[in-house]
Amino acid sequence: MTVEINGVRHDREPRPGQCLRTFLRDEGCFGVKKGCDTGDCGACTVHVDGVPVHSCVYPAFRARGRRVTTIEGLAGDSLHPVQQAFLDAQGFQCGFCTAGLIMTTAALDSSQRASAARTFKGNLCRCTGYRAIEDALGGVRNVSDRSPGAPAGPQVVTGTARYTFDLDVPGLLHMKVLRSPHAHARILAVDASAALAVPGVEAVLTHADAPAGYFSTAQHEHPSEDPADTRVLDDVVRFAGQRVAAVVATSEAAAEEGCRLLRVSFEVLPAVLTADEAMARGAPLVHGDKGPAHGIARSGANVAGELHASLGDVEAGFAEADAVYEETFRTPRVQHASLETHGAVGWLDADGRLVIRSSTQTPFLTRRSLATLFGLPADRVRVLAGRVGGGFGGKQEMLVEDLVALAVLRTGRPVKHEYTRAEQFTSATTRHPFTVTLKAGARSDGTLTALRLRVVTETGAYGNHGPAVMYHGVHESLAVYRCPNKQTDAWSVYTNTVPAGAFRGYGLGQVTFAVESVLDELARMLDLDPIRMRERNIVRPGEPLTAPGDHADDLTIASYGLDQCLSHLRAAAAAETPAAPAGWQVGEGLAIAMIAAGPPGGHYADATATLCADGHFEIGVGTAEFGNGSTTVHAQIAAEVLGTTPDCILIRQSDTDVVAHDTGAFGSTGVVVAGRAVLEAATALRQEIEARGGSLREVARQAGGRLVREGHFGGTPRSVAFNAQWFRVAVDPRTGELRILRSVHAADAGVVLNPLQCRGQVEGGVAQALGATLSEHVDLDDSGGVTTTGFRQYHLPTYADVPHTEVHFADTHDTIGPLGAKSMSESPFNPVAPALANALRDATGVRFTDLPLTRDRIWLGLEAARRS
Repeated sequence: MTVEINGVRHDREPRPGQCLRTFLRDEGCFGVKKGCDTGDCGACTVHVDGVPVHSCVYPAFRARGRRVTTIEGLAGDSLHPVQQAFLDAQGFQCGFCTAGLIMTTAALDSSQRASAARTFKGNLCRCTGYRAIEDALGGVRNVSDRSPGAPAGPQVVTGTARYTFDLDVPGLLHMKVLRSPHAHARILAVDASAALAVPGVEAVLTHADAPAGYFSTAQHEHPSEDPADTRVLDDVVRFAGQRVAAVVATSEAAAEEGCRLLRVSFEVLPAVLTADEAMARGAPLVHGDKGPAHGIARSGANVAGELHASLGDVEAGFAEADAVYEETFRTPRVQHASLETHGAVGWLDADGRLVIRSSTQTPFLTRRSLATLFGLPADRVRVLAGRVGGGFGGKQEMLVEDLVALAVLRTGRPVKHEYTRAEQFTSATTRHPFTVTLKAGARSDGTLTALRLRVVTETGAYGNHGPAVMYHGVHESLAVYRCPNKQTDAWSVYTNTVPAGAFRGYGLGQVTFAVESVLDELARMLDLDPIRMRERNIVRPGEPLTAPGDHADDLTIASYGLDQCLSHLRAAAAAETPAAPAGWQVGEGLAIAMIAAGPPGGHYADATATLCADGHFEIGVGTAEFGNGSTTVHAQIAAEVLGTTPDCILIRQSDTDVVAHDTGAFGSTGVVVAGRAVLEAATALRQEIEARGGSLREVARQAGGRLVREGHFGGTPRSVAFNAQWFRVAVDPRTGELRILRSVHAADAGVVLNPLQCRGQVEGGVAQALGATLSEHVDLDDSGGVTTTGFRQYHLPTYADVPHTEVHFADTHDTIGPLGAKSMSESPFNPVAPALANALRDATGVRFTDLPLTRDRIWLGLEAARRS
């Protein structure tokens, strides 16, 4: 067929059933993104004869004789006004959704712009919280000298930023995976004869073809942090959705057909689908064939990890309390929902080395894992990341790279494996579901006397991150409060369900939901102001951060702004708020949270600073960019030290062949660890330039054309960041509908190096947390399979759902972080759920203990209270 694409005639027949999205990408239009392939997210939006369409559900043959415009063709000699507006406002973070948003916006008339909440119901953004997008629509310029824009901004708004699969690989094979229909089963046989007879099928991979070694999909600097309980392909499947076999073919269609024709014989085994079932005496075992040698605490009891510890005497603390409150809280599974799904493409380079290009937060750790797993020297493996389309902790895993590596090594051909959106729900990882019981006691003046915490968290079928999330969740949530008597009993439990993993907050949000809800109830029992209750008990500068258990001793308060955060909330509570509809109940609530800047035990970053022959500077650093903004801040740090501007700094990153080691972009370390290494390298380079004297070009010439200096930071000591959230809400008691009348967030981020970007991290974190609080939940059926397999069932927050959040920063200077900065990527998430639940309690008089706080759940709770 003939179609005009961005003003150029193309003559090619689409494949049978091909959608316009894949057709356009086949023609080199990589700005057209895949986020869902069901018409729900808008990342694939293009214009057909000037009309915006979701190209993933638009049949390619319908474009015959039509004029198609993609993001690449929107600009002429200069940026389209909408592209310029998104660039000026920095209306993006990871940028994966941005092309679709720009294409939608460019087709709007004035009336459609005026009703943006309705207009953008088909465009999702997981990163920004939508405020920056609204600024772009309104022509607001946020980028300034104080807050320079992202270096990749021009590429993001023109669709030329390159994500994982935005490249043409000659001879590429495609992989599809057959997944288990059973929660627990042994594979007795795989008949691949029919699959191998499909034209185009090159290989079928089963457990017989895979390495026998065990590993964890979780990626940490120290692998011993996670149970080694996983194989590339196993002869026992432990959750519905686990890999059974992989088919590699010359096309996706052939690979899919090959999967359909595989015949697998299973021996179905007993399964445990809840933590209660798993912890019952005599329960079927998920990993009964393993033990302490695999890093599992008690495989015979389905316990991946556990903690039992105390400080002081909690019973004596409760005895001296004037008020005691105890309650149990539950949080569900939540999907990361990064718009770029998990995926990787691999090949052998000219020297026969294995190369993996992946959507990952951990290139160096993934290289180490692959080298170990396949018995290769580290220098025979290269891992690199392009721009990553969102992470939120979910890409601190090795979920696809190992299988791609196996296929590349087996076939000698380039291989691509890209998750569908359904696979992202059924076979990737989720936020850990927690059941938290907290008992707390306090004197009449509000002073805490005892805190007793019981936590059960489900790690799912595999222990990736399970024990670490449990340990982290029970630490800072208690350490933020001074209390002489604390006790913790916690278990990370295996079940035959989709594995949980790293997720923004790393367990703190779940436990903080319980702690801050109970603190609120104690304040009510004692007739105390909830802010004053917290002020009386929060940890102070110079005091130790104590929680039960053997925790790392390198955590310190290197700057303190929690008191300022609470002052901001007090001012918010005193201010006027828009009135609620007649008959609605109004309430307000707050919560606080503290988080460590980085994981314990070391998080390493090496950086280089280079003066080039032409006088410009290059920074080499391993941190991947996925909307976390580290690239921008690294350029700012280097520019500040080297006496130049960020646009004169070129950042080279996230490629194990190009830059030095970096543990990864997780644990809130992009600024405070990698940024510290950049600071050290830039400082060393500046000192060398000053010692040599002369112009920059002369100094470079003296050094042989390039002058390079290195910097390193080992992630210790660690500081803490503080956050506080406040809501005023209105609730319709007749329907359970909840409206947020005002949202205020106060953060102690140390010296805020880029206010625009830091505010965006806060707004995005609050928005994501609101999704987890109000609507998001991954559901399982009676057989353990995930039933929420798409955005239409899952209900991510849309443009219309997210309120404006006023963001305030404390005025502090951290003594550990680079140039006084602290982390602020994960922490805004953590106080949101309890603050909203406390506001709901204030409005209705009902304490809701289970998330999410959906309208039906609120109505049922109110109805139960009316009947009691």
